[in-house]
Amino acid sequence: MTGLLVVTAVPAEAEAVRAGLPRTTSGRPGSPATTTPPEVTVVPVGVGPAVAGAATARLLALAEAAGRPYRAVISAGIAGGFVGRVVVGGTVLATRSVAADLGAESPAGFIPVDELGMPPELLGGGTAVPADPELLAALRAALPEATVGAVLTVSTVTGTAASTAALADRHPDAVAEAMEGYGVAVAAAHAGLPFAELRTVSNPIGPRDRDAWRMREAFAALTSAASALA
Repeated sequence: MTGLLVVTAVPAEAEAVRAGLPRTTSGRPGSPATTTPPEVTVVPVGVGPAVAGAATARLLALAEAAGRPYRAVISAGIAGGFVGRVVVGGTVLATRSVAADLGAESPAGFIPVDELGMPPELLGGGTAVPADPELLAALRAALPEATVGAVLTVSTVTGTAASTAALADRHPDAVAEAMEGYGVAVAAAHAGLPFAELRTVSNPIGPRDRDAWRMREAFAALTSAASALA
């Protein structure tokens, strides 16, 4: 097996992850003095659950066809955090990755797609994919300060107090919100591979306030947390 596939949305997240991986010294002439561990592959795949899921599925299929299948998949990057559940700059490990806006609106409120009466076989793993227990346990042991809870996947970033309160009420175990985890989780599940999601928090979820974002701190935390991936 080729090892662990770590997918991020954007190149800056991939660079932050690579920066935190242990460096190995190469003795081959003409090769770099240090390289990232060959058992960890880090790839930025794009923003949003659809492109992230499609790109991850392609990477997994190509590796399998080449006879070098991956052994596990991790969705990594930065996220928004629910106030009172995780601090800005903190690290989050997902117990499950949830398609939080996949469903229907109704006068009584939001209805998740798996409650709309569709045949189960059309829903894949449902609207939530749990993290692999052994992989999550290993990450928790390596990152004991991390906050653990559900990470929501959305196609539209939450930006009002009302929508933040609605999400928090629907998902009392949710600690963060991002845009790719569920798509990556579904790709891993279809490939029969363990999956986990690792995020660091750049901003509180709620009314959009760029002055409250702490991107530098979130990227630094992502680099620090990446050491656990080796």
